[in-house]
Amino acid sequence: MEFVNYEVEDYVAVLTINRPKALNALNSQVLEEIEQTIDAVDTNEVRALIITGAGEKSFVAGADIAEMSSLTKAEGEAFGKKGNDVFRKIETLAIPVIAAVNGFALGGGNEIAMSCDIRICSDNALFGQPEVGLGITPGFGGTQRLARLVGAGIAKQLVYTARNIKADEAYRIGLVNAVYTQEELMPAAKKLAATIAKNAPIAVRNCKKAINDGLNTDIDNAIVIEEKLFGDCFETEDQKAAMANFLEKDKEKKLKVVPFQNK
Repeated sequence: MEFVNYEVEDYVAVLTINRPKALNALNSQVLEEIEQTIDAVDTNEVRALIITGAGEKSFVAGADIAEMSSLTKAEGEAFGKKGNDVFRKIETLAIPVIAAVNGFALGGGNEIAMSCDIRICSDNALFGQPEVGLGITPGFGGTQRLARLVGAGIAKQLVYTARNIKADEAYRIGLVNAVYTQEELMPAAKKLAATIAKNAPIAVRNCKKAINDGLNTDIDNAIVIEEKLFGDCFETEDQKAAMANFLEKDKEKKLKVVPFQNK
């Protein structure tokens, strides 16, 4: 692929959007390559996926304005649907996805980061939805995910004003989980992904589905979703091996305890 790199090592995959001359901006080809890469992820081989951008300036600077500037209403809607379809594939991918935001995450860049399960960023990261300054609305889920992540009031303020925020403010409002230096970011992302990858993969996937599906319904239905996914873990090799290992360790621990001797 021309604009997307993909590597796998020790159950962790890294998808790098590689269009640094355009600050990794999203055009139709980049979206298509991201979609093809996501579709090809082998969840038997990969237990966690990291998405990042090439270079030290930009994660994804947004959608490609040069491409958008001449779109008709119908073409604009179709472009929005393309982005939303790709980002939903990221959001609903069976395995956890971590956004390692290494710079500008504006417009479509913030939107692709929000489609990931976890967001961490470098201290030079910049987030925002600048679309109203360009005469359009956010089109790749920005009006929906931002409100769900940080609350409607803060989301509306950011969208209506088109104001960009720095890493520390993104952390304060809960848009990102942690802030690192540029040098620390990818090692931290890989360490987090490796920690996730060490856990029982079926259980981790079911947790992701339980959280995502539960957030889209009321608590009564959400509890039923959890119950079914909880039950689905039983009789799997993961569950049997993990519980047997725990019981064996617990048994060994008890055998090592020296009884208290009365004098």
